[in-house]
Amino acid sequence: MKVSRRSHVPPFAVMDIIAAANRRRAAGHDVLSLCAGEPSTGASDVVRDRAVELLAGGDLGYTEALGVPALRQAIAGHYERWYGADVDPGAVAVTTGSSGGFVLAFLAAFDVGDRVALARPGYPAYKNILAALGCEVVELDCGPETRYQPTVSQLLGAYYEGGLDGVVIASPANPTGTMIAPGELSAIAGWCAEHDVRLISDEIYHGIAYEPDVQQATAAMYTQQGAVVVNSFSKYWAMTGWRLGWLVLPPELVGPVDALAGNVALSPPALSQHAGVAAFSEAGYAAAAANVERYAASREALLARAPELGWSPVAPADGAFYLYGNIAGTGLDSRTYCARLLAEADVAITPGTDFDAVDGHEWVRLSFAAAPETVARAVDRIAAWQRTL
Repeated sequence: MKVSRRSHVPPFAVMDIIAAANRRRAAGHDVLSLCAGEPSTGASDVVRDRAVELLAGGDLGYTEALGVPALRQAIAGHYERWYGADVDPGAVAVTTGSSGGFVLAFLAAFDVGDRVALARPGYPAYKNILAALGCEVVELDCGPETRYQPTVSQLLGAYYEGGLDGVVIASPANPTGTMIAPGELSAIAGWCAEHDVRLISDEIYHGIAYEPDVQQATAAMYTQQGAVVVNSFSKYWAMTGWRLGWLVLPPELVGPVDALAGNVALSPPALSQHAGVAAFSEAGYAAAAANVERYAASREALLARAPELGWSPVAPADGAFYLYGNIAGTGLDSRTYCARLLAEADVAITPGTDFDAVDGHEWVRLSFAAAPETVARAVDRIAAWQRTL
């Protein structure tokens, strides 16, 4: 029997690294894994305690397709608290992780053949989901000259080359950690509105930022102009396996997303939703902020020792918890580099080919979401191993 063409998307190379790391660990090796973008702390106690209460006696049946009202209200309150933005809870759609949010947003916003622009390097699921849905992905080559972020001039060039129906941005971005300044976000949102281009803003790393003069802005300010915001509990609240995310939608997409959500998954996970409300408590915010302090300590130590690694250039890690560096000077391509680093030094990091099909063979991504001592030990090993090359 045939397999659909839309399923022909490339697998993540990082999954091969993770599988190999697991095999080495099972064989007794002391593997240090810095490849997955996963906080090592997990959900806060206040969320876990609420989940225990719910398991003991809560109603964990189906919820509304767009999520339980209490959680939608809490998410709307989060936007008032952090950004001073007035978000209608009715415009919030709770999703099965940000991944489920992207599927719903892309299904609701784009038709087969639509052209959607995004930055390269970037998170591979954007282009893979879009391609599976029959959209034409327009990759924008974003290097150090634009701080690895798309610009209005690049969007204008792509628009005049063949038209654009959408653009996906991410700030802070994966794998680079770079951010879009508020003024630039406003310019991109204004350009998209003027040219009838749907803006999709990935904000799942919001709250994880390090430079005091780098501000975060949300595209939720522009939903009346058609923008869509995607966010998640996975990164800031360290709830990766809970599979809980959300969308902030423009008025015209609320109904379509509601209908699609009910057909695709009926509802997001009930336990995660009810427990997730506790993430917006004072204790929940405090626990998340403490995690960011740990990432900041790891980042500071990592950047101080970056010359030992010899990766050049290195993307500015404004936010998120990644160091994206060029390893061309080692003489190895990124897949070989990562495979040998794991086999010879028991450190797992991610080849850049996952994020950039053109230049990713010269880049690697290291996640410093692990414990600071783990990151320090890994840098010791990487530096020592590179001296043997």
